[in-house]
Amino acid sequence: MTTLPAAAFDPALDLELKREVEVAPHLVWRAWTEPALLKQWFTPAPWRTTLCEIDLRPGGKFRTVMEGPNGEKNDGTGCFLFVVPEKLLVFTDALGPGYRPLGSGFMTASIEIEPTATGTLYTARALHKDEAGRKQHEEMGFQQGWGTALDQLVALVKGM
Repeated sequence: MTTLPAAAFDPALDLELKREVEVAPHLVWRAWTEPALLKQWFTPAPWRTTLCEIDLRPGGKFRTVMEGPNGEKNDGTGCFLFVVPEKLLVFTDALGPGYRPLGSGFMTASIEIEPTATGTLYTARALHKDEAGRKQHEEMGFQQGWGTALDQLVALVKGM
């Protein structure tokens, strides 16, 4: 298992979605790292991801624009902190490309991809700076939203 360097899971500050899915790790990786694929699954319907920019290297840009059914828009830019091909992605919205501070960061996220006998053990973690941020994210529907997005990822890559 590849773990996030220097960050242990803290249930008071962090949220986690862990599930085994019946798709190959390399397909999960592709869905996370190819903008054309990510746009198809990343945002739980009826929201949609209309733009995705990925510069897949530490310090590289990770940007998504999500649009809601009533015209809502969320434009999020951050950067990758760690990239271990087909094993680990860590990104944050606290820093922009080139590690430039943004000042409005909400979380750091890690996506761990581990091969299993039947597919992939998928672990998504959202790390927050304080309990209020964790609670806010939980109340926004972290488990349902990230779980729905994972279901959409699985459906997409099973069709590839």
